[in-house]
Amino acid sequence: MTAIALIDYGAGNLHSVHNALKAAGAHAVAVTADPDVVARADRVVLPGVGAFGACAAGLRAIPGMVEAMERRVLEQGAPFLGVCVGMQLLATRGEEHGSHDGLGWMDGVVRELPASQVHIPHMGWNDVTPLAPHALIEPGEAYFLHSFAYSGSGVLAVTDHGGPVTAAIGRDNILGVQFHPEKSQHYGLALLQRFLGWKP
Repeated sequence: MTAIALIDYGAGNLHSVHNALKAAGAHAVAVTADPDVVARADRVVLPGVGAFGACAAGLRAIPGMVEAMERRVLEQGAPFLGVCVGMQLLATRGEEHGSHDGLGWMDGVVRELPASQVHIPHMGWNDVTPLAPHALIEPGEAYFLHSFAYSGSGVLAVTDHGGPVTAAIGRDNILGVQFHPEKSQHYGLALLQRFLGWKP
C-alpha cells in the first residue's frame, strides 16, 4: 500500500499540497498520474487550481484514473480529500466557462460568486464555520482563493463573503475543502493531521 496518492493531473497546487502533507506527518506521499498507484493507496488526495472544465478534462485525460478513484474511494472506502478545485470536481456540474460534468460524487453545482454583492475573487483569510459536527472540520480561519463556489448537498461548513459560501463538503469517507490547507498555516496543518488519522 502507498500511504497517500496525491493525484497529478496538471492542476496547480500539487507541490505545496505535497509539502504540507509531509509537514503534517505523512510518511509516504506518492505524487502520481498512475491509476494503479491510486488503486492501492491508503488515502487519496485531489488538489486543484484553475478552471473547473480544464481540471475535469485533465483528470479524465488520464486513462483509467477516474475509474481507479471510484473503485478505491466509492467502493472500497479509502479516505478522500479534495482541495479547492479538487473539492469542486466532486460536484455534479460546474458552470465556469460553460457547463462541465464533475465527478458527481456530491449532488451539487459550482457557480460563480455573485459579483454584485462581493469582491471577486474571494481571496484571503476568512472564518470556517461548521454546520454540524465532523471529525475533520473545526471552527477557525483558513486561506481562500476562488471565484466559484459549490451549492448542493453535503455542506459541512461555510464562510461569509457577502453571505454564506460553502467552505467544506462531504459524506461518508469523502471530504472536500474550498480553502487551501497548504496555505492556512496552523489551521490547515491541523486539518491535514486529522485527515492522516481519519478512520471514517
